[in-house]
Amino acid sequence: MNKRHRRTLNSIFAQPISGNIKWRDVEALLRNLGAVLSERAGSRVGVFLEGRVIFFHRPHPSPNMDKGAIRDLRKFLQSVGVRP
Repeated sequence: MNKRHRRTLNSIFAQPISGNIKWRDVEALLRNLGAVLSERAGSRVGVFLEGRVIFFHRPHPSPNMDKGAIRDLRKFLQSVGVRP
């Protein structure tokens, strides 16, 4: 995992939840962890990792994920054993 991915992972697990984590950085981190991302209807994205799946709404027009999505992502990553 490179420095950029580690920084993104630390941001996801930071308290309080950050409101300025970019979707493209999260997408790159997930791919680096071995996740498969698949486009769904509308702007939905399915994330498949370690036999688990979660769906996110690709943020627009802002590139930043909202705090609720970051919270859900944090829980998902913890459930598959990913921690900073």
